[in-house]
Amino acid sequence: MDTVVKTRVIKRNGEEVSFDQTKIVNAIEKANQEIAPIHQMNQHQILAIADTIAQKAEEMTHAVHVEDIQDMVETGIMEMRGYEVAQKYVRYRYKRELTRKSNTTDNGILSLLEHMNEEVKQENSNKNPVINSTQRDYMAGEVSKDLTRRVLLPEEVVRAHEEGIIHFHDMDYFAQKEHNCDLINLEDMLQNGTVISETMIEKPHSFFTACNVTTQIVAQVASNQYGGQSFTLSHLAPFVDVSRQKIRKSVIEERKESGESLDEGIIKKVTERRLREEVKSGIQTIQYQLITLMTCNGQAPFVTMFMYLDEVPEGQTRDDLAMIIEEVLIQRMQGVKNEKGVWITPAFPKLIYVLDEDNVTEEAKYWYLTELAAKCTAKRMVPDYISAKKMRELKQGDVYTCMGCRSFLTVEDSQRNPDGSHKYYGRFNQGVVTINLVDVACSSEGDMDKFWEILDERLELCHRALRCRHERLLGTVSDVAPILWQHGALARLKKGEKIDKLLYNGYSTISLGYAGLYEMCVRMLGKSHTDPEAKPFALAVMQRLNDKCKEWKEAENISYSVYGTPMESTTYRFAKCLQRRFGIIPGVTDKNYITNSYHVHVTEQIDAFQKLKFESDFQKLSPGGAISYVEVPNMQNNIPAVLTVMKFIYDNIMYAELNTKSDFCECCGYDGEIQIEEDETGKLIWRCPNCGNTNQDKLFVARRTCGYIGTQFWNQGRTQEIKDRVLHL
Repeated sequence: MDTVVKTRVIKRNGEEVSFDQTKIVNAIEKANQEIAPIHQMNQHQILAIADTIAQKAEEMTHAVHVEDIQDMVETGIMEMRGYEVAQKYVRYRYKRELTRKSNTTDNGILSLLEHMNEEVKQENSNKNPVINSTQRDYMAGEVSKDLTRRVLLPEEVVRAHEEGIIHFHDMDYFAQKEHNCDLINLEDMLQNGTVISETMIEKPHSFFTACNVTTQIVAQVASNQYGGQSFTLSHLAPFVDVSRQKIRKSVIEERKESGESLDEGIIKKVTERRLREEVKSGIQTIQYQLITLMTCNGQAPFVTMFMYLDEVPEGQTRDDLAMIIEEVLIQRMQGVKNEKGVWITPAFPKLIYVLDEDNVTEEAKYWYLTELAAKCTAKRMVPDYISAKKMRELKQGDVYTCMGCRSFLTVEDSQRNPDGSHKYYGRFNQGVVTINLVDVACSSEGDMDKFWEILDERLELCHRALRCRHERLLGTVSDVAPILWQHGALARLKKGEKIDKLLYNGYSTISLGYAGLYEMCVRMLGKSHTDPEAKPFALAVMQRLNDKCKEWKEAENISYSVYGTPMESTTYRFAKCLQRRFGIIPGVTDKNYITNSYHVHVTEQIDAFQKLKFESDFQKLSPGGAISYVEVPNMQNNIPAVLTVMKFIYDNIMYAELNTKSDFCECCGYDGEIQIEEDETGKLIWRCPNCGNTNQDKLFVARRTCGYIGTQFWNQGRTQEIKDRVLHL
């Protein structure tokens, strides 16, 4: 009898293991031995049950949950008329369930410490699950999730989350009164001073010092919320001239002391050379400190740097900003050295470059920066691109960065800067709840009337869950995170003052996420949403989500917004839940992942330009955040093609990125694309095509998974999704 087959089993602690038929035999035999010999089953019956279950499990194209196997065991025993044995087996299961419920965190924590939890250990592809600080954060997260499930959330929300009907994001931080992501007001903190660890930080007197202070601010902010954050380089630009004047003064004094000429041309030349060196050092400080800094939750800060020339006045300040952007791109293109001294692609900071009239054509003044950005993208996967042209169309004439990888603030007339412009810096997002659109479609069994009825019910469930997020933050006093609420990152509240006013009237947003638009269409119409017959339905669903957010906002003065969820671990969890609830439905539930937001399915053959044009219609209906991408091969020797895609982005879609490859094998020095393949048990592994190395500790793989670049590998669901991706160019 074969004891191990290719089938995978998900244990209760999240670990994914090979199917072992002997465990079924052992479990039945234990129950069998507890009853009188006259009622016992014989060995042939027990083996027959085990063989039948093994065959059923092997026929499934997905990992089977241990609970499903135990259900099959019960059924198998009953079919063999082993009623007394079945009774003992059921009682044993019940006792084990009671034991587990008496302490719900022990197994979860122990599985994390042993690096076994497939769902959690790689739920974040930028957190190393082995190191102590990450494990400490995960352990605290297990306790938070336990409290959240048992005490803090309504039972209907918990049940819907566990069944994969919705996803209540970041449950591991919910017990603490933390929010998701923000757009830090670096300008206020640098110009007016701030406080870090009870130490007054005054306005910097040089560009280099401003860069140092910025890294400290980013680290402090990251340790007081759980999502991404963004800052703009335009807030650093004024400090270039501060350094210029300081250096100029020093040059003049030096030349006077040495009796050298005070020729203005020479003074300016020396000043600008020294200034360029300071800008280089300042940017190096930001890049290296943000990469090497580790926040209290065991990861580098999830931070994005925004590069938009027109955010500062034309003239010297804009030219200084261009100098900063140029240096950022040069240094990022070089990469960073890993512990072996090899230049690799860093995950952070993420870069966003804005395409506008002054840099998008060959004749434009700053075209040289766009060419540099293209080369950087080809080598290091960043920057990503925002089209100022398209963004102005969608955001009432404004251009601004997202809060991290894709979450955009809404345009709010109630939130203004002193000069009357819309306020974005200093605002934040309260949190996310995602609806599983595939589950809505499967639950309606293809009946369109039933679909809309269930969708509305599920949206109201999401609404109640989002209210829980909002109400958890209500009453929070500013003292819990002084850097955020008291010292300028988000506000300048007094000590002891509650943050409540920042949760209403558009100051912050709260996000209704969605997932699986493609699979939803396949289940309802038998077609991809790229099909002209299915696209109107997909757009109508998106519009319904927006209508609901508008309805809730008008009733409650809370800025609800539709958000294209960046699913990392959620994609795997949703897929497993769908398979358990509905079985395998071809094209719908037959993979270990479901599609991010509105994206074209990763296996669908479509060229880059068609994909971006098609997805732009859906990006319009994701005002709370979304990003599109095109999958491309190594483009380092084809920069004109990269520039062609960038120009197309400028004319057609607000926010997009190019997914290139940036890998390295430490065993043989191979720097091409590391491949994904199945091992003998059916598990997906990474293998160097040059030397065959499969040791993840000796492979560096960088892939864009959900807006950010991931470098710590992924769970099996996301790995399959990466494997299935087709090239668009």
